Amino acid sequence: MPSNRDDIRDFLNRRKNVVLVEVKSASGSTPREAGAWMLVAVDCIFGTIGGGQLEFMAIDHARGLLNEDGAFSDDISIPLGPEIGQCCGGRVALGFKQVDRHLRSALVEKVDLEIAQRPHVYIFGAGHVGDALAMALSLVPLRIVLVDTREIELSATRVPGIETCLTAMPEMVVRDAPAGSAFVVLTHDHALDFLITAEALARGDAAYVGMIGSKTKKATFRNWLEREVGRPEIFDGLVCPVGETSVKDKRPAVIAALAAAEIMISALNHRIGQENLPKQRARLHA
Repeated sequence: MPSNRDDIRDFLNRRKNVVLVEVKSASGSTPREAGAWMLVAVDCIFGTIGGGQLEFMAIDHARGLLNEDGAFSDDISIPLGPEIGQCCGGRVALGFKQVDRHLRSALVEKVDLEIAQRPHVYIFGAGHVGDALAMALSLVPLRIVLVDTREIELSATRVPGIETCLTAMPEMVVRDAPAGSAFVVLTHDHALDFLITAEALARGDAAYVGMIGSKTKKATFRNWLEREVGRPEIFDGLVCPVGETSVKDKRPAVIAALAAAEIMISALNHRIGQENLPKQRARLHA
């Protein structure tokens, strides 16, 4: 379920004249990398190439091209220095292209693929912290699934752009999740927390496994894991408590903000690690 900011179909369907602005190359310190892109129409934009004066100039240039008759394509190179009121120090080459029917289809396909490849984050528990965490993570490019056994709590969430899952057996959601997923366990029941967390740790391929709780709960889980599951070696993969513990603030929104950063870093690092595996294997066999 894409959020409004991801809904490229709606953006394109509402606007006939659109310009694609793409970062063709980037050297030195720049706001975005080569390949970053945005769409510019007369009334609004979709995406970003980094903001600031660079983006302001790009939007202005693109809207100037919209006034021209016929098809167009243009390229400009911009130094990110005092000349434009930015001090990044790098240089960016931008390409401008009119969005025709074929390019529209290609852009929709590109966005769909990017959304499909986003890391999955499963939040178990739609209580105060779970709902706040879903809201915090909804702002970043992740696929968020909020899971609960309670219909009332799950239906009460108002977080845009996420999925919800009502189930009597949340541990089955863990089993069906794709490799590289992140699991955050925040339910109303400690016994249920333990079941879900053990299932996530046992996979061995999660980007992140976190459980809300205290040092005492963590120690209790360790003993339970050894006694009931017989796999104490998987305990080291657990993050508990979730979020930065040096901040002594237990308000749900604060815990959510700290945990969101932790989860995002883990998800991205895991993806980078997976992408680098073929290169590492090639070097080993060279």
